[in-house]
Amino acid sequence: MPSSSTTQETPPQQRADASLSHGLKQRHLSMIALGGVIGAGLFVGSGAGIAAAGPSIVIAYALSGVLVMLVMRMLGEMSAAYPSSGSFSAHAERAIGPWAGFAAGWSFWVLLCTAVGLEGIGAAKIVQGWLPGTPQWMWVALFMVVFCGANLAAVKNFGEFEFWFAALKVGAISLFLILGGLAIAGVLPGTDSPGTSNLTDFLPHGSEGLLVGLLASVFAYGGLETVTIAAAESEDPVRGVASAVRTAMWRIALFYIGSMAVVVTLVPWDSEAVVAKGPYVATLDHLGIPGAGQLMKVVVLVALLSAMNANIYGSSRIAYSLVERGQGPKALARLSGGVPRAAVLTSCFFGFVCVLLSYWRPDDVFPWLLNMIGAVILVVWIFIAVSQLLLRRRIEREAPEKLVVRMWGFPWLTWVALAGMATIFVLMAREPDTRVQLYSTGGMTVVLAAVGYAWQRSRAGR
Repeated sequence: MPSSSTTQETPPQQRADASLSHGLKQRHLSMIALGGVIGAGLFVGSGAGIAAAGPSIVIAYALSGVLVMLVMRMLGEMSAAYPSSGSFSAHAERAIGPWAGFAAGWSFWVLLCTAVGLEGIGAAKIVQGWLPGTPQWMWVALFMVVFCGANLAAVKNFGEFEFWFAALKVGAISLFLILGGLAIAGVLPGTDSPGTSNLTDFLPHGSEGLLVGLLASVFAYGGLETVTIAAAESEDPVRGVASAVRTAMWRIALFYIGSMAVVVTLVPWDSEAVVAKGPYVATLDHLGIPGAGQLMKVVVLVALLSAMNANIYGSSRIAYSLVERGQGPKALARLSGGVPRAAVLTSCFFGFVCVLLSYWRPDDVFPWLLNMIGAVILVVWIFIAVSQLLLRRRIEREAPEKLVVRMWGFPWLTWVALAGMATIFVLMAREPDTRVQLYSTGGMTVVLAAVGYAWQRSRAGR
């Protein structure tokens, strides 16, 4: 069944998105794009990368940041041309075939739902630290109820939560960068500039350490795709996507690469506090900022809750789009007040099951689930790149006016991005920890692709 027939006969995703509400304003979309860059992985998970790569973590984040910018540009080009709540899944179906949309969409849904559970657990641990004796599951359940309820009510509730969450995260990291910059310049009261003393051992563990840091940095960038999903429910999807993608470069450079440079300049890379407390808390403590630890815990809590809210939203819209395209149980496509409430409830339920598995089966089922989603983001990026290679020529031929956002240096930079992704897969295969994730994710992707292909063949034979 040729993919082109599917796409040209099926503007189902366009009809479906028209039935969703369009309650997201441009200010919501702008802050979702801005705040989506700043996740809990940046505040906490980057510590392990610094411990492995030392000051060269800046290079690792710069390299992976370039790859992410290319992916976002490709995704932006397709999403501006064909706005859809299915985002890359709908693009993969249009470009490659229904099996590709099925595999990309459902693997990402599993990733987002699992992430909802993980973020709920992380947030509960922080609150439990403030209120010892309270059970973690109670806090996870509370967070689930709040954000599930907000997403059930109206899309503008999701937008308002993300607007204020993003404002707090952006404010916190901007303040961190200002304080760090003043300290490096030697003009922050009570501190002396370290100069380059902490940067002399730039590659403490050689190229192997840099590779570990590179892998850690790649997965810290997850979440940028949400803005292209949300754009379909905004007042002006095309303008919203174009604006978000065009500002991606300076956001990544400032928040990720800039903050890593501040951390490794001010704090010795081998400081135990970098991993134990997280790099941002360790840096603020090093500068003697009072109450820094508790302040950053609040920021990390906000980052976790923001990601939880965004992933409930994203998973429900991906599921809704898949079902509207005939790739899932029809019950998930029911709309009420412009909201796919059955998809929201199902995504929340799956997320809470993941939480329960972390308590019931922490030694077998839960680790298996985590390994299975370990490399999903890379699989999605490959679908994005291949889809863009195929769709670009088609858009130029059939509707050139839709190329509001253009991929830089097409097709060469698209091929460069694909080569970068292949390199990361090779690096993952070399490391014992990531090798298991690579094989587990690969197995899930193959199974989903096979199911999607069987469904495609059966549909073609009707």
